[in-house]
Amino acid sequence: MVLAGLIRKLGHQLAEIRERALKSILCKIEHNLICYADLIQERQLFLHLLEWFNFPSVPVKEEVLNLLSRLVKYPPAVQHLVDLGAVEFLSKLRSNVEPNLQAEIDGILDGLFILPSEVPALSSASYQTNQTELSKNPAILTGYFPQDKSNFQQMEVPPQPVVNQTVKCLKFSTFPWLPLTTTDRHVLSSNESSLRSSNHTLIWNTCELLKDVIMQDFPAEIFLQRPKIVQSLLSLLKLAFGGDGKHRLALQSVSCLQQLCVYLRNRLNFHRDPGFFSNKQDTVSQNSSLSYCHEARGPHHSQNPSPGSSSPRPSVVGRTGQRPRGDGQDWDAVSSSGSSSHAHVNSRISVHSPLDMGHIDLPELETEDTLELQFQQLSLPQFCVSVLESAVPLLRTGSRQMIIRVLELLAEDMTLIGEAISTDIWDDSSLFGIDMKEKLLLVLGALGETMCYHKSSINLEQPEVMLVHHRMAFISISLFAVRLLQTLLPVEKVRQASEFLPEPMSTALFLLSLDMPVSLEYPNIHEAVVAYLEQLNSENYSIYKRTAEAVYSIECTCNFLSDIEKEGEKNLLELVELADQALRSFSYHQHFPLIKEIISICSKIWKSAQASPLLQGESQKVLLHMLSHPLPQVKAETYHCCLEITKECLGVHNVTKSVSSLCNGIHFLLHPKVLYEISVFGIQDPKSEVNTAAKAILLYLLQGRLMMTALTWNKFIESLCPVIPILQGYADTEDPLGNCILLLSKASSDTEEILPCTTRLKSMLRLLLVKKPSVRSQALKLLAFHLTSEEGADTKRPLIDARVLSRVTNLFIVKKPIELKLDDRRELVIKSETVEKVYEIFTSDDVDLVLRKSAAEQLAVIMQDIKMHAVVKKLCLIDKIIEYLNECVSQDGKVVECLVQPCLTLLRKVLCGDPVMRVSLSQQPSLLTLLFRVSLIFHEDCTVVTEVGALFCLLLFDEVSRMDMWSVNPSNKPSLPSVFSLPVSVFRRYHLPVHVIRHHAVSPYSIVLPLSADCLDLKPVSDMLRIAWNLSWYHGSDNLLKQMNSESKTQGFLDALKLSTEDVFTLKITHMASGLQDCLHSIVQAATHREVRAAVTRMSFYLLNDRLSLKGGPGPCGVTLKSLAWHTALNRFLQVLPACIEDEKLLIDIIHFLNKLIKEQRKNSSLELLNWILELLLRHNANPLLDLLVLTESQAREETDDIRTAVRQQLQKELMALFDTLLLNFMEVTDRKCSELLYVFQTQLALKLLQCLKVTDAPHFYGLPSLERTLRGMANLTAFPGWSSHSPLTEPLDICVKYLSGLLEVITSFYVERGGNAMSFMGKGVTKSTILCLLHLSHEMMAQAGSSEWMSLWFLPLGSHSEEHIPTQQGLAWLIPLWVDRDPEVRFTSLGLGSALTTRETGCVALANSCQNISGGLWGTVVNILLDQSECSMVRREAAFILQNLLVIPMPTEIIKDYTWQGPCVHDEDSGLSLIGKPALQALLYHCHFYEHLNQMVKHCYLGRCMFDLNFSAFDRNLEGNDLNGLDDSFKFWRAPSRICQDRDPSSLSTSETTVAPSLESTEFQPLVQSTTLVPEASHDQFVAQGHQESTSPRPPHDSSLSAPLPKLCVFVTPSLLSAMCSLLDNLLTIAPRDTAKAFRQAHLIELLCSIADAALIQTCVQELRALLPSSPPAEHTQAQVSFLLEYLSSLSRLLQSCLLVEPDLVIQDELMKPLITNIIGILTICTKDVLDKELISAFYHTWTHLFNLLATLLRKAGAVTLPSITVALARHWTAVIVL
Repeated sequence: MVLAGLIRKLGHQLAEIRERALKSILCKIEHNLICYADLIQERQLFLHLLEWFNFPSVPVKEEVLNLLSRLVKYPPAVQHLVDLGAVEFLSKLRSNVEPNLQAEIDGILDGLFILPSEVPALSSASYQTNQTELSKNPAILTGYFPQDKSNFQQMEVPPQPVVNQTVKCLKFSTFPWLPLTTTDRHVLSSNESSLRSSNHTLIWNTCELLKDVIMQDFPAEIFLQRPKIVQSLLSLLKLAFGGDGKHRLALQSVSCLQQLCVYLRNRLNFHRDPGFFSNKQDTVSQNSSLSYCHEARGPHHSQNPSPGSSSPRPSVVGRTGQRPRGDGQDWDAVSSSGSSSHAHVNSRISVHSPLDMGHIDLPELETEDTLELQFQQLSLPQFCVSVLESAVPLLRTGSRQMIIRVLELLAEDMTLIGEAISTDIWDDSSLFGIDMKEKLLLVLGALGETMCYHKSSINLEQPEVMLVHHRMAFISISLFAVRLLQTLLPVEKVRQASEFLPEPMSTALFLLSLDMPVSLEYPNIHEAVVAYLEQLNSENYSIYKRTAEAVYSIECTCNFLSDIEKEGEKNLLELVELADQALRSFSYHQHFPLIKEIISICSKIWKSAQASPLLQGESQKVLLHMLSHPLPQVKAETYHCCLEITKECLGVHNVTKSVSSLCNGIHFLLHPKVLYEISVFGIQDPKSEVNTAAKAILLYLLQGRLMMTALTWNKFIESLCPVIPILQGYADTEDPLGNCILLLSKASSDTEEILPCTTRLKSMLRLLLVKKPSVRSQALKLLAFHLTSEEGADTKRPLIDARVLSRVTNLFIVKKPIELKLDDRRELVIKSETVEKVYEIFTSDDVDLVLRKSAAEQLAVIMQDIKMHAVVKKLCLIDKIIEYLNECVSQDGKVVECLVQPCLTLLRKVLCGDPVMRVSLSQQPSLLTLLFRVSLIFHEDCTVVTEVGALFCLLLFDEVSRMDMWSVNPSNKPSLPSVFSLPVSVFRRYHLPVHVIRHHAVSPYSIVLPLSADCLDLKPVSDMLRIAWNLSWYHGSDNLLKQMNSESKTQGFLDALKLSTEDVFTLKITHMASGLQDCLHSIVQAATHREVRAAVTRMSFYLLNDRLSLKGGPGPCGVTLKSLAWHTALNRFLQVLPACIEDEKLLIDIIHFLNKLIKEQRKNSSLELLNWILELLLRHNANPLLDLLVLTESQAREETDDIRTAVRQQLQKELMALFDTLLLNFMEVTDRKCSELLYVFQTQLALKLLQCLKVTDAPHFYGLPSLERTLRGMANLTAFPGWSSHSPLTEPLDICVKYLSGLLEVITSFYVERGGNAMSFMGKGVTKSTILCLLHLSHEMMAQAGSSEWMSLWFLPLGSHSEEHIPTQQGLAWLIPLWVDRDPEVRFTSLGLGSALTTRETGCVALANSCQNISGGLWGTVVNILLDQSECSMVRREAAFILQNLLVIPMPTEIIKDYTWQGPCVHDEDSGLSLIGKPALQALLYHCHFYEHLNQMVKHCYLGRCMFDLNFSAFDRNLEGNDLNGLDDSFKFWRAPSRICQDRDPSSLSTSETTVAPSLESTEFQPLVQSTTLVPEASHDQFVAQGHQESTSPRPPHDSSLSAPLPKLCVFVTPSLLSAMCSLLDNLLTIAPRDTAKAFRQAHLIELLCSIADAALIQTCVQELRALLPSSPPAEHTQAQVSFLLEYLSSLSRLLQSCLLVEPDLVIQDELMKPLITNIIGILTICTKDVLDKELISAFYHTWTHLFNLLATLLRKAGAVTLPSITVALARHWTAVIVL
């Protein structure tokens, strides 16, 4: 801890503290308190020592450098310094220090340049100093830059991403380092220099060359590892704001960077594929900081998720999935003589094996300063952020084209960001993380500013074209910004980043959240924006939330008005709910007709006797909200409407009518809550319109008895009783309403009384508290009559006369009101026993009155604590008090008068704390009269009168004291309040002798309006509300826009709600259907090229918005276009050849748009669109689009104009891209007409591409751009079976032959004649595409030719042109060097071609003859590749297929002269023994330890779908720049061989997997020999295998840095390779049953192979496919994994069947049978009901067939043993079985 503190202080801002810390460390070293072993672990020490020289004040420089020079002797220190960039830092520092210090720096730099091979020894030595402590260090040192080579060799880590522990923000850092040849370096350097030229034309042409050639040839990571080209491209982006055509150069740069992003994504996919995971010792540098390195093996190689991994054994169609773009990983092949176990024999001819070619050419790779180059490379995160930094400013340009192109670039970049940068970046405190974070924050700030800029730029002062530009830019940039936020900053992490997230972004999100059109068109984006806003800015979120509430209220308003007008039965409950919500937006729309409609609905509901209580309650809630609405106008209108209905029902005009149900219309008012609202708040409302109407309503009701039915009147009185305490406050002798209220208390002599007796008595007593004296006098008269008529009045005091009454008019008008408040102590002060004793004294008749009075007073004091009330409740205290009071008012009651005052106090306190008792006593008239008499007796005793007045307050106002009674939603079990309180209006109208808490200062029914006036003044808020009103009024955008476009514009609302011109424009632009319609209209009406191009660009914006707003599925733009007749609009541009350069530019834009559209609709293809395009392409007369692929002679002569040339080349590129997309899109089409058109189109295109192959644009880039483009198109086309068979004039085989001739010429020129071209990347794109075309072509020729005579057409002359005196030989030798190409994709594809050709006997013979001069011959070469553990699984798989095909031809057992096929031949020089045929094969397998290798292969089977996780789909439908090299369609081309020849003849041992398995139908090829079991003897052939070394350790390459011993290789074998191995073993078992069975038993192969089968894994994958979740891996990856596993099961089941026929004991073992049968039954019962992929379903059927055959064979061969296991397994899965 002390050392850590000192190291931390080395970075302190104060020089003095830094210096003291340094001296302290040096002192501790000097006194051996710390040693160098302690220091070299501290990465921060080296960081601070280097940063020492960055401070303004730099003391003790010499001591710092001296310490570094001592530390640099230790390899871990070297590693830390190298990782921190010390080499470059010290090199620059050297020139800025004194000469004496320069020597010190030179010494440090010398120490840093330690050879990596020396590091292990040094490391081990240094670790001895403190082994215990240093051993805790992680094996992989931290840092962003490459580790040293030997460290990689020493480590063994699991196959998962290893991310730098100090840098948390990285998901993926850098790719494996790729060294370059001199030629390649020169090419890159030349292009980089051209990009820095001042010549615009040169820069333009260089960008074209980069896109068309360089990026096709070089792996994309090369441009990050040597970043000068990328840096130049980024600097070109600054020209976007320049004039003089400079912006076009910026566009070119954008296009290059976008293509690079796409290719980088493909490379990431490549490295993920287990099938291409390789340990091959290549020319690849081991200095790689690949963040997902799986194993510390010598070098670090690619693990490719490229197409080959997307499915099992590929058909011909599948071959198109390979990426012949030239971006494959550049690995060199290891010599198979060094990496495999060959028999120790020599070849007759000492010619090097082609497997050694990679090492022969190594000198071509001249040495470079790799370490320095690696310091300069860009990691993937750095590249992504740099693109963001450079491209985002371009979004403020005024060019539509620039903005959409930049956004397309950023969309690709964003995908890479998601795979390179973790969301932990906001928590990352490393230097790298902080730097990335700062840059990203600047980018987010710039994005926010750009959004605000475009939003604020939309004003009517600008021309319409600029308004469209700004609005479209705002929408698209906003969508991108939100997606970027979602990628980098999940909502759950926003709070962590909210402190430093730029304010402009927060502001922009606020504006976006209030943009109503955007929220409608892109609801998922809107939801995300709101979620971010909530976390970022609570104030703005509050405004949005309230605005959203108002918008919802507006929608409810318009829906209510609409529903009211509908005829027929109405859902009243729904209407009431809408009405309730509608009230909250009145402050905005003020649509007052709504109020009358709502009141009418309420009246209608309550009029019906059958209305449900729920409906009545909800409508009453709405009425109360309206009566108490915060907006005075709403309240006034509500009262007015209620008054009108009241008049209508109770008016005098009804007097002549018989009493009927007319009065039922006022039932909605006859409820205590409604009357309470009117009485408490309506009458007292300051607005005269309100209080006048409220009084009138009450007056009508009180005077309307004659107009009401008895039921209605009784209902009114029942509702009125709880409100009388409020109403009586308005009693007045002079006012009509007051008089009516007074009448309620009077007794009627001629008719029944209005109020119940008790209620009337309480009302009379209540009037004594009214403020008006005249009312109180009237009350006394009423009470006098009541008292005199009371039973036993003569025996009670006082006698009632005028003298008594005259003195008590102001009886309860007291000066000192009582505080009705009790204490609530935490603990009991007095014990309950004491209280009981006091109570006994109080109630005892034997005790003196004085004592009883004292006891009463003590009890009163005790009752001040509410907790003591429970004690006296059970003692009947109240009854005793009433008894005393009754005694007091009796004639001889003067005796007990002394007890009255404490009794009253005691009663008050008990009632104050007991609401239940209060309710009970308030209903006892006798008690009320008793209390009034007591007050009359003690009218001069102020204390007694006040106590009685307080008791009256408690008893007479009890109804209005209970707040829960008046709440909107009272609970089912009302909790009576323990604290007594009264409405504020009671205090206003009465003189109360008490102080109590007040409530209902405002109405309890009043709603809170969502928006204040200040909020409504905000323009974004008012805009949102205005648009929301119109959208709701017209019921959606479509109707609103129709109304805007119509001539009759009638509206029934305020002008303030009318849409502004800006609103209409914004809606039209944002609404996709309207915008697209407008674009098509513009195209039809256009008079210039510019107008059409602008419309097409705008349509492209809508397509881009689809891509940015959706994660999958067809977007609204594509869906909308399906419904629009846009074909006609574009037809005129596609049916006529362009006549000028402007025509061609326009056609480029249109074709580019069509290409995007077809990709958009990829998974939901429109037959109408596809048919239209095909019919357009196949017109009988002119065919302009296909014709444009090949220049005419006149056009070729016009190529002197550079601009015209560039335009035509771009047009050809767009056409080729369109045709490629069309072909890929037709994979899912099942429509017959469409399919027929497609077949014809394929052949027509094939002929055109053949023409293109023969035409060159040599003056420009040596013809490479057009050649690469043509070959890629060919590869895409030839992937379809039958592509050559639909020409009316040319035979299919003739077309194939022409293709073969041209392709062989290309492969000869670009590969064979250049000595294999193994090291250079130049031409790799051509090579890949060509070999892929040849692979497809081989299958097409097999399908079209009846015999194998065409095989000779594949032969090329051997030897060089200079050897004219040597007779040339024909053969396939040109194919062999491709098998050992550095690129695994080239190796894979070329071996696939070999496996295809060897399905014919002539192919096997030709290939064997071509390998005669190669050490080991064909057999040795193929076996070497197959057993090469450093090779990737997909390459080894193809080798297995070749070997399998070779085994199909019958082999002799001895030498037979002139025999065509003699099989392998092995010669031992020591013994002179030669073997051919089967014996040679057995010897070969023995000497190369074939079965031991196979045992290891099975043990290393990797069942995962990826080597590390990347989230993007292998084929994103929106992938820009896709062609056959992209991975978007790989899985569609690489399917399981679901319908192959072996289904027809299970005993066949042919390699039928090399046959075509198209999507829709299967073209089956007959095996070379139907069954080798019919041939008992095999023939012989000469075969000499080169000596196989016994050592299994791979020979290290010539790189001197690898002198340390190599570790054990990390081997990954995929199920697809094991599938091929099973088929191969099946053939071996047939050829040599006994030997093979014996080998199986010795190697335990059957047990191991069966252990791979896993039904549970397949079941899990199928469940993922049936219910895909957002977090699930892409469906394509899961489908590929299932296909691999199913293919393996099929191959395994065939092998097991053969074993059962040859040697049943191999299979029939208890420990093997039970799990095997369990797995078989588990797979047979997998439910595939919801699996949508047809090919996968077909693969299941295929596998099930083989599994059933296996079960049948098991039962036939060993039924007694296997039947119980099968029965048990079936029983366990019986539910699934019966469902099937």
